[in-house]
Amino acid sequence: MTTTQKAIELEDQYGAHNYHPLPVVLSKGEGVYVWDPEGNKYYDFLSAYSAVNQGHCHPRIIKTLKEQAEKLTLVSRAFHSDQLGDYEKYMHDLFGYDKLLPMNTGAEGVETAIKLCRKWSYEKKNLTPEKATIIVAKGNFHGRTTSIISFSNDPVARKNFGPYTPGFVSIPYNDLDALEKALQKKDVAGFLVEPIQGEAGVVVPDDGYLKKASELCKKYNTLFIADEIQTGIARTGEMLCVDHEDVRPDIVILGKALSGGAYPVSAVMADDDIMECLRPGEHGSTYGGNPLACAVAMEALKVVEDENLADNADQMGQLFRKEMNDLVDNSDLVNLVRGKGLLNAIVINDSEDSETAWDICLKLKENGLLAKPTHGNIIRFAPPLVMTEEQLMNCISIIKDTITSFEETISA
Repeated sequence: MTTTQKAIELEDQYGAHNYHPLPVVLSKGEGVYVWDPEGNKYYDFLSAYSAVNQGHCHPRIIKTLKEQAEKLTLVSRAFHSDQLGDYEKYMHDLFGYDKLLPMNTGAEGVETAIKLCRKWSYEKKNLTPEKATIIVAKGNFHGRTTSIISFSNDPVARKNFGPYTPGFVSIPYNDLDALEKALQKKDVAGFLVEPIQGEAGVVVPDDGYLKKASELCKKYNTLFIADEIQTGIARTGEMLCVDHEDVRPDIVILGKALSGGAYPVSAVMADDDIMECLRPGEHGSTYGGNPLACAVAMEALKVVEDENLADNADQMGQLFRKEMNDLVDNSDLVNLVRGKGLLNAIVINDSEDSETAWDICLKLKENGLLAKPTHGNIIRFAPPLVMTEEQLMNCISIIKDTITSFEETISA
């Protein structure tokens, strides 16, 4: 059996050092729990960045995965499959868009939406050829491809990866005046935005921001593109985060929990007026829409519906923020909690370049709960949506006790 130490040593020696994980090795998962090779059990409070909303190794999803894998896994789009049409219809019935374009990863979904938006802008909005711009928000995280990092303002993501892809205009997040000003410029094709900025530290915009942003895009005949890769599939207490404000984006990007963490699946949804701009040969993917992905995605979404995971995320999220606000009131170390549904974060009272949040996460790990800092002084908490109230209260006790103990150690 590979031990924790051996597994870490192997990764360090033979793997590219493009991640800095917590020093924990996971070898098994079930529901809200994960185990290391030595048998230590942890609550997972990251959910693979919201990819396992349905819980680790959900039996229904795994059963579907096995059954389909034994029949047919891949045909490419050179041929039809008996799963793709069913999947596309299922997504149409669930989300209400005319068409779906299947891809594999979140970043591919964003790249697809960018291409689709540009194509639409030239063929339907008649923008100046090769001059279309897409508005993005500062603090965004949409992936790490060359085009995507070109409109990131994170120096770690950008440094020494240029030259960068042109065609993007960055404005402050949650700033409607800046958005309208940008929309008034020439040759604007779309506005790409996360309903909640996850990687930035679970930054939740003002109530009404998404609704007004969508209305402004309609006013200026510009596509409103919602990146729901992390916020979608019930994470925030609705099937899509934009549903909280009754917003219907022109383009929606999904990924992560679309497969319940069992297989890479992403999707871009839009109506015919937009999607018909893509014709054979203009975009594609060998694995996009493969039979295994389609079967897994349908079952993963059925689990979300059948188990009322959006309602549970809403209720458990309210409880979590209430308890964390109690912690804020009684702690000098935690000064803010924010979030929606079961996508939440606490802000540590220290600078972004400090190690405090990292050290707290190491203590949380010792106490049986796994979370990870983002942007230095922020800890994101996003457990699987199958978490029960009893489990959540146990986790809240772990978090509170860990913070209190850490605080006492600092002041000693």
